Amino acid sequence: MESNTKKAESTTNSAAPGSVDGSWSVTIHGPTGPQATTLELKTVDGVLTGTQSAMGQLEEATSLAYDSKTGEISWINKIKKPLPITLKFQGTVESNSISGKVNAAIMGSFPFTAVKK
Repeated sequence: MESNTKKAESTTNSAAPGSVDGSWSVTIHGPTGPQATTLELKTVDGVLTGTQSAMGQLEEATSLAYDSKTGEISWINKIKKPLPITLKFQGTVESNSISGKVNAAIMGSFPFTAVKK
């Protein structure tokens, strides 16, 4: 009898670290030029938590999710200045860097990069 089993396609990202805890220098590449922010991530009781700061503001990063098998990471940052807007980040972690897109609602979507400090 022939076996019809197939190997599951691997979506594993071998460069994805087991943890993203730590401080990350994030740069949003928007139409007004690069905007630097700092993302602080910490796992507390198995839950990824964090804050993101820029321009003198410190906001809680919400809806944080990280998959260490694929390297996919996402979070939301609601800023108040210069105008109230919800930023939705989605990217891929490889070693000590992240690259992806940030959706800035009516302002559009822009690439971002991050490097672990």
